[in-house]
This record gives sequence, C-alpha cells and structure tokens, in this order.
Amino acid sequence: MSRTVSPSADRPYGLARVCRVWEVARSTVYAARGGPRPAGATGPRRRGPRGPYTDEELLDRIRQVLADSPWLGEGHRKVWARLRHGGTRTSKRRVLRLMREAGLLAPGRAGRPRGPQVHDRSIIPDEPDVMWGTDATSTLTGEGNATIFTVLDHCTAECLGLHAARHGTRFEALEPLRQGVRERWGKFDEGVAVGLSLRHDHGSQFVSDVYQDELRFLGIASSPAFVATPEGNGCCERFIRTLKEQLLWVWRFETVAELNEALRAFKERYNREWLIERHGFLAPAAYREQLVGEAAA
Repeated sequence: MSRTVSPSADRPYGLARVCRVWEVARSTVYAARGGPRPAGATGPRRRGPRGPYTDEELLDRIRQVLADSPWLGEGHRKVWARLRHGGTRTSKRRVLRLMREAGLLAPGRAGRPRGPQVHDRSIIPDEPDVMWGTDATSTLTGEGNATIFTVLDHCTAECLGLHAARHGTRFEALEPLRQGVRERWGKFDEGVAVGLSLRHDHGSQFVSDVYQDELRFLGIASSPAFVATPEGNGCCERFIRTLKEQLLWVWRFETVAELNEALRAFKERYNREWLIERHGFLAPAAYREQLVGEAAA
C-alpha cells in the first residue's frame, strides 16, 4: 500500500502516511519484513560501534574492578567511573546492562511513596565549612550497645569526626564536633568557627543546653532539621548508611576501644577513596583540594 501512487498527487503514499492512517507502528512493519527471529536470539542491542572491547572482555574488567575495590556493593555508576580511571572507556548504560545480565548489580531496597517536599531549598552549599551535619547511630559490641556520633561537611561530604561511646550522652556527642573544629582551624577557641552552621535533628543530645552552649561558644549557628523529615539531615543519613554497609554490618568489635580504632581508620579511608557521584566521582578529600585550588586561582 505504501508504494501505491496517489491519483491526485501522482506520488507514492509512503510508509509513514499509511502507518499513521492505519494506526500501526512502523517498527511493527519493519519487524514483520525481517521475518522470524533465529533461535536463541536475544533482545535488541544498541546500534553503532561497541568500542574496542567485546562484552566478554568488558565483563572480565568489570569483575576485576569489583574484586579490587576496597568497598562492598558498589553500583554500576562507580564501576563505570573506576573503569574510566583505569583507562577503559565505555558507556554507563553498557556497564549497567552487562552487570544486570551477570547478576553483579548491588542489591537495592524498594522505597515507599513520598508526598510533596517539605522544603524547596538545598542543604548542600557551594563552599566547604559553610554547613556541617551531625547525627548518631548504634552498633552492638562485645561490651554491649555502643552509640556512634559523626560530623560531616555538607559540601564535600568529608567525614570530619567519628566517635563511639558506651553511653551516648550529650558530652560524648560533642567529641566529633571538637575533632572537626580542631582539624579545620587547628585550635579550639571562642568564636573560631563563626560563619559555620550545624544541621542536626531533635535528638536529646543535640538540643541539650550543654550542646547548644558549646555551639554558641564556637560561633556555630544551630540549624535543626524539620521534625519527622530525615531528608533535612540527608547528608549525614547517607554517610551513616555507607558506614553501616562498609564497616558496622561487616565486622564485629569486642570492645568500644577497638570500634573507635576502626572508625578512625574508616574515616581516613572514606575521605581518601570513597567516590561521590555529585563530585564527578571524586573522593571527598580530592574534591576539597579541587575547590581550594579553584578559589586560590
């Protein structure tokens, strides 16, 4: 029908016009013209060049990246980034397809439906040491349950302080904050951190008089998150998930002192090696160095 010549226009109707009138997809016509698919044929593949590596060779490189990575459960985006860092250039979608077919994707959790956002502003500033975040989690040790407090820079996602204690009191909650202040400014003095805000939830340690008095002494503005909205403290929440998946759920610690030693090592390794997608797959420490270099230029 598409080759039939129109008596009025004196030219063929064309496949596009015929399919539009008949309400049939052109792809259906092309598929029918191609005949039956051979046995064992897989689904459609991306057209165009595939690069210098076959699927089997690229899959071997993906497996090697996963085996060499110091982290557990990395997804296809970070695998793609590590391939690029190693000189293997390919597309992100191809890495996703190969990892899915080989069963190498990181396990994910199905989220629940969420309503409208309770705020329309970002909690990620453009410069470091403008907003920090703090939160707490817990883990079981041979001495009993231990509380872990953390402080994180919202811009660079650097871990600035990590501290575990047998009892998670307001005094223990101050320790990672003091670690971060000493690391950034080299001293602990009145007004040393003027211009910095600290995002925290409404935990009893963070809203206590002792904690708030310490913030005022240092010149840090208190920035409590909205009630029942953990996304307002999402930077720390995401870091704690990483901490659990890479350390707390993998190893068991007999004493709190042993746990603190592991936390110190994890902090250094995380800041130096953990890749952050919003930083262009740079580690937090490398991203801070890049920002400092751009500001000095």
